Amino acid sequence: MQVFSSSDHHAHHAAEFDGGTLIPSWECPERADIVDAALRADHRFAELFPLDWTLVQRVHDDGYLSFLEGAWARWQTTESSDAAMGTIWPTRGFRTDRVPENLTAQLGHYSFAIDCSIVEGTWQAIRSSAQLAQSATHAVIGGERVAFGLCRPPGHHATADQLGGYCYLNNAAIAAQQFLDSGTARVAVVDVDYHHGNGTQSIFYARDDVVFCSIHADPGHEFPYFSGYADEMGHGDGEGFNHNEPLGLGTGFDEWSAALDRCLARVTDLGCDAMVVSLGVDTFELDPISRFTLTHDDYPKMGEQLASVGLPTSILLEGGYAVEDIGINVAGVLQGFENR
Repeated sequence: MQVFSSSDHHAHHAAEFDGGTLIPSWECPERADIVDAALRADHRFAELFPLDWTLVQRVHDDGYLSFLEGAWARWQTTESSDAAMGTIWPTRGFRTDRVPENLTAQLGHYSFAIDCSIVEGTWQAIRSSAQLAQSATHAVIGGERVAFGLCRPPGHHATADQLGGYCYLNNAAIAAQQFLDSGTARVAVVDVDYHHGNGTQSIFYARDDVVFCSIHADPGHEFPYFSGYADEMGHGDGEGFNHNEPLGLGTGFDEWSAALDRCLARVTDLGCDAMVVSLGVDTFELDPISRFTLTHDDYPKMGEQLASVGLPTSILLEGGYAVEDIGINVAGVLQGFENR
């Protein structure tokens, strides 16, 4: 399997609030380093393809992209702290149709959670992460059966114009759009992260050229709380093309695997021609911020299931915060996929 990786992710190590305390983010550079090391022996690390910025612009709002590019420099002219993050948000009763000129207000306008700050190297890292997603997808379009993008920061929580959940640019949505622009008629995005991929859902919610399926913890109890319920099935042209499988806390592999079977049946029934996998391994039993109970032995089985639909597939890294185990679990998924 071709793997696409970059050291640019080291430029980004953000902060987040956890229990009212500002801490280094759980989404840390070591995550990608350990996955990289775990894959070196068994996979081909390939040269990156150039970043196609027009694909990013097809997915994300131009104003949001301009904000991301300039936020850190602007922050440095007004503040002295090491991380920029929102402190006020346009919640119910506030206007959302106007973008304020004030940077603090823009940090709120363009975010939905306080777990996702901007630091000096964030712009470099998120551009590189999008390039990895594009490179893996480019390889698949070029004839590879499957390729893996070791994306960091992750992307599935990022909407067209908001960051949150450690995510800034939606790598999976960019990859799906790349497939479509290459001539693929319909693309599946299968999200197996512990948390609902609210950003990917929102981007494609009214479209029928992308089938979005997500297996995740019940949002009544887990982030992102306000998205990911079973009755969210798409809108307008997208009605019937969105499928959520919210599962209870403590879910093990048998129940989880049955949910994946239902998702993959939707992918097949709706005639998808290619697949993007948002691969989060925070479903692991020892993950510090998640509460499913999958084990090391379950991840190769997951890979085999994903491969069973027989589609050209771009696999992109999302979550997984049991840092010592993340390499074992990602390698297991990729090996299971290849062995199918």
